[in-house]
Amino acid sequence: MSYESTAEPIKIGYLMDFLLPEGFPKTYFEDLTQSFDLVFKQGLEQGLIDRPIEIIYREVEGLPKGSVKAVIDAYGELCDEGCLAIFGPSIGDNTIPMKEAIEERFKVPCISVTGSDLALGEWLFAFPMGSHTDEPIFWSDLLANGGHTEVGVLTEQSLVGEGYLKNFRDACKRKGIRIVAEATIAQTAGDVTEAVNALYKANAQAIVHCGFGFGVVFVNPALEALGWDPPRFCGTAFQNAWLNPVMWNAFMGWTGIDQYDEGNIVGQKFLDEYNAAYGRRPEWCVPVVNRDIAFTLLRALADAHPLSPRGVKEALERVKMMPAASGAPGTRVSFGQWTRRAWMGAGYLVARQLDADGVNSHLVDRFGEE
Repeated sequence: MSYESTAEPIKIGYLMDFLLPEGFPKTYFEDLTQSFDLVFKQGLEQGLIDRPIEIIYREVEGLPKGSVKAVIDAYGELCDEGCLAIFGPSIGDNTIPMKEAIEERFKVPCISVTGSDLALGEWLFAFPMGSHTDEPIFWSDLLANGGHTEVGVLTEQSLVGEGYLKNFRDACKRKGIRIVAEATIAQTAGDVTEAVNALYKANAQAIVHCGFGFGVVFVNPALEALGWDPPRFCGTAFQNAWLNPVMWNAFMGWTGIDQYDEGNIVGQKFLDEYNAAYGRRPEWCVPVVNRDIAFTLLRALADAHPLSPRGVKEALERVKMMPAASGAPGTRVSFGQWTRRAWMGAGYLVARQLDADGVNSHLVDRFGEE
């Protein structure tokens, strides 16, 4: 092959700010990565790009179990490798404090799934797998639709938990819902007996959890000890259920916020292609969410002139009204010069519950349908 016909691959970083537990199912890691592999492969075959895309991975333990410094150091390593954009970090407690380093030191565009508007900036774009502002509004809708006017709240002691709680208080006021008790719990799994008892004694009609999700692990056992089975609602912490059987059991009986909707034909078509490529059809949020992120990056890389971090940033701003595979039917992806949140329309989030088979879940409600 001639000198003129070859080119180095385009490098993209993939930064996971949490370490997967020992013995983690191989299929989960495949679901995190294979959507990117498939989309980028299709882009090359279809001539949308003229060189392959190489993904460079880093996996570190950020908050809530590790440190922000580990995440910042890993981001810097990916920049040094020549990555033109980086997917991650994902957790708000890491992404918000990283914003300063990204904008002042690295100047390489970051795409995060953080739910915090505080993280957004010139170089930081978000595909929010939930939102600290939107989810509390949806919780209040679910509570009102169920006739629950008095609620108790379990809040993890974290930036994420505090953000959820503040916005949930405002949403409850607008819906005429009274918060009868608020109790704090740890970010990690621990004894929540006292906190759950406080909500029980306050005669809460329902429970809402605010936080990343690990703090929920012992809530169901505490409820069982009281013989109490109230309706309970959580945010996109619900998506942690697919981590392992411990988290699945922790969220049994909860209504959670999710992004997989079997009625989305764009997502279903992509899962058909995924099944054809890999022999599996994973019907949950991560494959379709990562498909949307990969397609957005593909469009930006095809349109980036030059192929530089700033060129990619400016090309991301030109991605408009791209049909999304995640969320309810009709969800779109759009960025802009001053638009940093990707999914448009209330339906980018839906409500789901887990099935007792430990594998599947079912749709409970869509938002934005009045």
